[in-house]
Amino acid sequence: MTEKRKNQYRQLGLTIAYYRKMRGLTQMQLAEYANLSRTHISNLEAPNMPTSISLEKLFDISDILEVPIKCLFEFRDS
Repeated sequence: MTEKRKNQYRQLGLTIAYYRKMRGLTQMQLAEYANLSRTHISNLEAPNMPTSISLEKLFDISDILEVPIKCLFEFRDS
């Protein structure tokens, strides 16, 4: 995996974490609503652990967080 791709995974995870916290959800709650394990959510949000996710689950997460899917890809500068 290239550094560019790793950075994109990291940014996606941080964005998911940002919106999850804005909704007042724990990783466990998001995991339950998305039918994923808490570990998978934790790995997605971990900045040093590029973890893939299916598009289907990404759409589910977008719905749960009540944000348009495009917002998950509007990366903030860090």
